[in-house]
Parts: sequence; C-alpha cells; structure tokens
Amino acid sequence: MAKIAYILLCHKDPEAIIRQAEMLTAAGDYMAIHFDARAKPEYFRQIHSALADNPNITFARKRIRCGWGEWSLVQATLNAVEAAVETFPRATHFYMLSGDCAAIKSATYAHDFLDRHDVDFVESFDFFESDWIKTGLREERLIYRHVFNERRQKMRFYLALNLQKKLRLTREIPHDIQVQIGSQWWCLRRRTIEWILEFIRQRRDVMRFFRTTWIPDETFFQTLVRHLVPAQEIETRTLTFLMFTDYGMPVTFYNDHYNLLLSQDYLFARKISPEAQELKKRLGALYADEEAQFQISNEGRSLFKFLTGRGRIGRRFASRFWETESTLGRERELLIVICKKWHVAKRLLERIRLVTNVPAIEYLFNEEETELPDLGGIQATLGKRARHRRSLLRMLFDYYETDRLIVCIDPGNLDLLQDFCGDRSVTKLLEVQCNFSDEYLIGHAKRVGLAGEQTPQDTLERLLPTIRGDITFESDRIRDSDFENHLIMRQSAGVGQNADLIARFLGIQPEKAREIAQADHLFAD
Repeated sequence: MAKIAYILLCHKDPEAIIRQAEMLTAAGDYMAIHFDARAKPEYFRQIHSALADNPNITFARKRIRCGWGEWSLVQATLNAVEAAVETFPRATHFYMLSGDCAAIKSATYAHDFLDRHDVDFVESFDFFESDWIKTGLREERLIYRHVFNERRQKMRFYLALNLQKKLRLTREIPHDIQVQIGSQWWCLRRRTIEWILEFIRQRRDVMRFFRTTWIPDETFFQTLVRHLVPAQEIETRTLTFLMFTDYGMPVTFYNDHYNLLLSQDYLFARKISPEAQELKKRLGALYADEEAQFQISNEGRSLFKFLTGRGRIGRRFASRFWETESTLGRERELLIVICKKWHVAKRLLERIRLVTNVPAIEYLFNEEETELPDLGGIQATLGKRARHRRSLLRMLFDYYETDRLIVCIDPGNLDLLQDFCGDRSVTKLLEVQCNFSDEYLIGHAKRVGLAGEQTPQDTLERLLPTIRGDITFESDRIRDSDFENHLIMRQSAGVGQNADLIARFLGIQPEKAREIAQADHLFAD
C-alpha cells in the first residue's frame, strides 16, 4: 500500500503547522518539514519542540532563507526531500505541500488512488511551445543569469537583466535537456525521487544552470522528471486543487467551500484561509475517516469562472476595425431570434423554414457544429466567427442570394446584439422568453459544466437561484439596451398574441404567423 512522505515548506503560523503535521502523520504517513530560515526563530523552536518525538516526522538538515522566484525554494525542497528519503525508507510517494494546503480526501482514498495510478503527477509542459506563461519574462528566465530577488531587489534585478541584454551576455541551455514548466505542487514516486537525487549529484552543469534561472521552482522538478521518466509514466497534472483569479492571485477557500472541495478530483487544495478554522477541523476529521465516500463532479473551476464573471459587464477594448469599417448593407435585413433554451429557438426556426423562404441559421456564434456553407475558413471556429462577425454575415447573405437572413443568438451575447443593432442594415430582434423549472436549470448547469452527475444536492440548491438570476439579468440587459425593433414573445402568452409578434417580426400575413405560433410542443423541454 502507498505510504506518503509529505514535503512541507512553511514559514508562519506554527500552531497550524503542528496540527497539519500531526493530522497527516496520524494515518501512518510521513512528513519532512523545511521551515524558512528567514522566519522567526521562536516559531521554529515551537514546531520542533512539539513534533520532535513523532517518529513519522523529520526536519530538513539545513534550513534555507527562502525568497520568491529564487533557487532557494528549490534548495529548501531538496533538503527536505533528502531528509525524507533517508529517514523514511518505506515511503513510496513524495508529495509537495505548503502550510496553506489541506487534504480534501481521506487517507484511505489517497492511498488507494496512488496504488491505482503508478505514475508521477507533475505539471510538465514545454517551456517554449506551451502557453503556460501568460505575461512577463519568458525566454529571459533561462538565457540570462538572475542573482537578485525581483521582489526585494527590484532595481538590481532589472539593472542586471538589462545590462546582460545590452552586452548580449546570453548563455546556452544544457544541450540534452528540454526545459519544462508547470506548477510546483507535485507527487512523485520514490524511484523518481531517487533518480533525481542521483542526477543532481552527477550533473553539476545542470545544477549551475538552474541556480541562476528565474522562478526555478516552476521548471526544475518539471524538467528533470520529463528527462528521467518515460512519458507514459507521467500524468501532466497536479493532485492539488488550486485556482487563480483574473488578476493572477490564488483563490482562497473558506468554511462554506467544504462540499465544493470534496467533489473535486484532487487529494489536496490550496490555499485555505487562516480564518477558516471550521473548514480545517472538518477536513482534518475527514482525513482520518476510513469509511468516507466521495462523489466526484469536478465542476470547481467552471463554477468559479461563472460566479466571478457575473456583473463584470462592459466593453474592455475599443471597437475592432471589422466592426467599424464594414456593414451588412443598408438594403439588408437581419432577423435575430434570442432564446436561452436553444431547442425552443431551433423548433421555431424549423417552423419558419416551412412557412417562409427566408434562410434561417441556428446558433452559429454559440455552437461549433452549426451547419454552415464553406466560406473559405472564416466559419471554421467560433473564435473566427465572432472576430469576423460582420464579414461572416455578409458572406452568408451573398451565399444565399438574399437580403433577409434569420440567425439565433444566446441572450448572453450582448456584444453581438449591440454590434449588429448598430449596423446600417435593418435589424429586428425577437426575444423568446421561456419558463425555467428547477429540473431544467439543473440540467443546464450540468450541460455547461457548472455541475456534474455527482454534484451534491445542497450545492445544486444553492446554485439554482444564481443561475435563475443570471438568466433574468441577461434579459434585463437586453431590455435596458433599448434596442429598436425589439419584440418579446413569452411562453406564458397565448397563441394569438405570439402570432401577432411573429407576424411583425417576419413581416408575414397573420395566418402564416399563426401557423408558426401554434406548432406542437414548441416550448416543451
């Protein structure tokens, strides 16, 4: 059975570190602790005194003064790893942790999981080919030498960097390694750890290289694992659940995140708020629970993106050239059906096709698989369609040799509606407002990834008002935009009233509009 040696890097909150160490080792696992030499000495004495008699806990032989972005973080990790390898010969896996991490599964679950997956878990993406680095220095991390701390010695850091650039003092990457990048939170098998320790004893050139790279904790282990371990034995993911805000800051978890954390397909989570004492207590009890069962739904990231995105409405950038320098044409008429229930809009379009000769296209800006003619590649992806929206519609008008075209758009695409309604062409909107049952909203949440088949019922119940409110909010935004030629067709209205709206929208005779409005099961789910 798997036996885990946790590699804990920490620098504060000694009481929390003691509780964390005692909890994780009580289930028979091990821990090697590196406490930052920069932290208060009395903190370390408190931790060492409380844990020194625990045979499942050891300390790094040498403590390092750690700084963000420096080699010191890697060296501290290696010191703790070496202590764990020497002290705990029965350890089968080595798991990197910080003081802000907490187990979100039981020890039994974690051991069974690692027994079933004989691989190393580490994010390991090609440094140059991947888009893991979103902003800031990229190649400069490697080809220049970095000896100053960017946060504490910012002026010296950039002075040294710019001087190397000016004098072209670049250096070669060791020829036989392919640099990788990823999160520092890994879980490696004992054999892999031993290979890494042997490698660093033999390859002083590689060690010299990484000692002066910038943020090496994101590249060192990631590169060596990929260099030493067969690709089929590497799972390019972390077992620690972590998320980042739009501003690049780690998301912090609080007491009310308990059920959410348990349903994620991870063994640990970071970072846990120091104030979330109830959450820590419940997770600590859970780790020792041998009978605990887990329903994995894994909707955490999509749910966070959805909830934090609400209310962030506004156009961040100036208009694109294809939005201001092109038009659909004054003589053309664009008819837009707006509906949150896509199947209802598609049924409506099907009836319109049968009764009129107006070309009608379904959710071309929302569904990749929407059937479209070959327009030279502009229709290939949703991204291209949205970027070249007016050009795309002009080409569709030309393809169908028509001056009238119907399309479906989701009510969440306010930017598209604003753009088309601002065109010199005639634009008409028919918003179809439907009734939404709880069952439908739950199904919707699962379809868009906000929930899964195993999402707990109480989580769904808390989510439903938010989803329902979001749908109402989208409709209110459309109404507040005060678009010209905006008609609203409601499920709760009678056939006669809806037929009148359809007749005005399509410009057809009332009897034809009634034929469309009284279609069987138009609003059925």
